[in-house]
Amino acid sequence: MTTATGAAVPKSSFRASGHWPTLVAAFLYFDLAFMVWVILSPLAPAIADDLGLTPAQTGLMVAVPTLAGAVLRIAAGLLVDRIGPKRAGAISQVIVIAGLSAAWLTGVSSFAGTLALGVILGFAGASFAIALPLASRWYPPEHQGKAMGLAGMGNSGTVLAALFAPGLARLFGWNAALGLACIPLTIVFLLYLVMAKDAPNAPAPKRLADYFQPLRTADAWWLMAFYSVTFGGFVGLAASLPIYFTDQFHLNPVTAGACTAACVFAGSLVRPMGGALADRIGGVRALMSVFVVAALALAGVPQAATLSAAMGLFVIAMLAFGVGNGSVFQLVPQRFAAEIGVMTGLVGMAGGVGGFALASSLGFAKQWSGSFAPAFHLFAGLAVAALVALAFVKGQWRRSWAAADGVRI
Repeated sequence: MTTATGAAVPKSSFRASGHWPTLVAAFLYFDLAFMVWVILSPLAPAIADDLGLTPAQTGLMVAVPTLAGAVLRIAAGLLVDRIGPKRAGAISQVIVIAGLSAAWLTGVSSFAGTLALGVILGFAGASFAIALPLASRWYPPEHQGKAMGLAGMGNSGTVLAALFAPGLARLFGWNAALGLACIPLTIVFLLYLVMAKDAPNAPAPKRLADYFQPLRTADAWWLMAFYSVTFGGFVGLAASLPIYFTDQFHLNPVTAGACTAACVFAGSLVRPMGGALADRIGGVRALMSVFVVAALALAGVPQAATLSAAMGLFVIAMLAFGVGNGSVFQLVPQRFAAEIGVMTGLVGMAGGVGGFALASSLGFAKQWSGSFAPAFHLFAGLAVAALVALAFVKGQWRRSWAAADGVRI
């Protein structure tokens, strides 16, 4: 990287760059938001049994928060660029805490009630479009992959939900588990208010129409499509695995939650590694490997006859999706640095739509065909399609993107 006079500007280390309290606050906010975003998933077996839901209804119940989060990410991205990520995050957290408190106090007693709660939980899913720009705006291009990966590792909150929600539901009832979730949410909200700080180099607010300028470029649509597969695969599996394990292997909800947590943890752990890997070898190369591995793993799931075999394939798929999530968000700031807020929302929205498609398709596949296999084959096919598309666009990207010196795409 050089100055206007041509002099070289030394690159600072990642530790010396940015604002660590904000990065930590972004991670904690994202982590707890993800925990409650998918909380209906580990509670799904108990809720379905209590309310008498069909497999399709159960699939929709766990998928609606994903879809709501996808749609709300657009609004969150706009809000980030208008009032800043810290304020946007504070508003979102208040809405989620209030919604969960109301659900606990009044009770959820119908399928329609679960869908309404799912919409409220979508505000937690929208945290994606807030936490990532909150952290990334503090860091230079050469550290974007690591910063986005560390903040994005908050998707490990799905592990917390899978581990603790079934046990709390067994002890106190699943409705009480919703209220108990408000305790850690409130603690993190207070820490967030103290630790988070908006970066001083935020882009100036633009006209509303200007926020959608990226959609006029093919690159935005490609990045959205790729993330719909990587993040869609991750969150779709995270939402569906408790149902799959209880149905396919007849596990109790607590054991199914533990198995889900093990699979989800793998994908969460490697997200920052995916960003760092993309910084080193380029996001395109990393993504191509991701799609190959994910397609093979998902295609193999229907043939897995034992729990250990199925878990092994799910862990492999989750590892691939985790690397893919970090890789996509190494690419986004390189191409759309000035529109990072809205692009985070748009790309995150596409990921949520992919997650909704996978989670809901598993429920419908089970009800209509008696098997989850068609849904797994469908998503494996999407990974193959993404691989072909990436091979098509990678040459043009490398020729035309005005990436900073030393940053590989």
